[in-house]
Amino acid sequence: MADDNRGFRVFGFEIRRQNTSEQDAEKKPSIVPPNDEDGAGYVTAAGSHYGQYLNIDGDESKDNFQLIMKYRGVAMHPEVDAAVEDIVNEAIAGDMNKQNIDINMDKLNVQPKIKDIIKNEFDHIASMLNFNENGHDIFRRWYVDGRLYHHLVIDETQPQAGIQEIRYIDSARMRKVKEIKKKKDPASGANLIEKVDEYYIYQEKPAGFSGAKGSAVGTYGSGVKMSTDSVSYVTSGLLDESRKKVISYVHKALKPLNQLRMMEDSLVIYRLARAPERRIFYIDVGNLPRGKAEQYMKDIMTRYRNKLVYDQKTGEIKDDRKHQSLLEDFWLPRREGGKGTEIGTLPGGENLGQIDDILYFQKRLYKALNVPLNRLAEEQPFSLGRTTEISRDELKFQKFIDRLRTKFSSLFKDILKIQLILKGVIMPEDWDWMQNDINVDYVRDNHFSELKEMEVMRERIDTLNTVSNYVGVFFSKSWAMKNILQMNDEDIQQMAAEMQAEMPAQPEEPEMEDEL
Repeated sequence: MADDNRGFRVFGFEIRRQNTSEQDAEKKPSIVPPNDEDGAGYVTAAGSHYGQYLNIDGDESKDNFQLIMKYRGVAMHPEVDAAVEDIVNEAIAGDMNKQNIDINMDKLNVQPKIKDIIKNEFDHIASMLNFNENGHDIFRRWYVDGRLYHHLVIDETQPQAGIQEIRYIDSARMRKVKEIKKKKDPASGANLIEKVDEYYIYQEKPAGFSGAKGSAVGTYGSGVKMSTDSVSYVTSGLLDESRKKVISYVHKALKPLNQLRMMEDSLVIYRLARAPERRIFYIDVGNLPRGKAEQYMKDIMTRYRNKLVYDQKTGEIKDDRKHQSLLEDFWLPRREGGKGTEIGTLPGGENLGQIDDILYFQKRLYKALNVPLNRLAEEQPFSLGRTTEISRDELKFQKFIDRLRTKFSSLFKDILKIQLILKGVIMPEDWDWMQNDINVDYVRDNHFSELKEMEVMRERIDTLNTVSNYVGVFFSKSWAMKNILQMNDEDIQQMAAEMQAEMPAQPEEPEMEDEL
């Protein structure tokens, strides 16, 4: 835990860098703050050494808390839960006996010893996260909440020992803040960015828990400040229209889900109201005066009618005479001279089995979550075939899963960066050129992508067989490898080296002894 320049201490450790934010600001003066892609939002410092500030954006922690709670409530709906499970199961595949993630350093140009160290540290991080067992839950929390926080716990007396424990932090209790400090340029009079401080605010009880309304000033004042190096923060990469707030992947499903719920409730109410046949009671009141005739009908109605009420919240039907009944009978008076007392019936609704509206909004919900519609139909058979039999939606779905995996990989890469720096394996500036050559590989379980790759390879080999008679006559071998097999120079060299290594060794000829 390091001392801050403003006089207070921030919880968590901090990795000192050679160039501070003040030096960077002096070298690159600007009136615009850096890109805010993590949805932290910039706030203006109020000058207090306790770190209180004025929230000029009006974005309070209570709003953030309520938004996450809304996402979690949406994910509990059966249709959304089924769609989210399809996405998570495709992204995090594998079984309990096999590690479902691995690190790929084929393009990393470092010594093999360094690669072995990085590989061991990556496996250690996956072990601390217990990702092989909890990977499904971790990915689901990130997908639903739209963000994921972990506290990196170290021994401050021995930071070189690295991260000792990785603890999950509830996203509703955490928020990243970027505090900017400006100074006026004497020459132009413009406000230049002098300093940008980043830290996290942890609130054990956000405003949404207690029900209290947080004010715009000092909303995060009651929380605990944590340094950026001690917290792992991964977002969905999606921002709202103002580009100031992180949203979840289920955000697009809010409106279709509300419409689906409303249609389902209205369908139940309509069926209860129109399904039964109603009775019509024609009561002979004779020559009774109007007032006595009405009282006579009320007495008969109270004696015979059955009032059933549908509770929309619980879905139960109960007998309650204090509310308007959905199964009301009709009582009509009939004067003397006409027919006597009679009981007739009105037929029920005839189109009660139509649920086209429900299916329409279910399809809209699945489209909002980028899940293929054929997975909505339970009777849809599971078949393996050529790529011509695979729907375009499945290919788009696999690309969507690949984007999710790439974004989620920041969880492992950010923690790996801190671990390697603490143990002295690399310097902070080394990570800038190393991170693009380090990738996280996931176990693939999508048969559609495998079939697509096999089909493409089959077509290439068939084309190669067709032109093989012309190789050496009209086409060179190098042209065929580059244009038909789509191999680059590096692949050609690697293939030649592998074929050379696989060639059997030629036996040496025995030397002939000179005959005397």
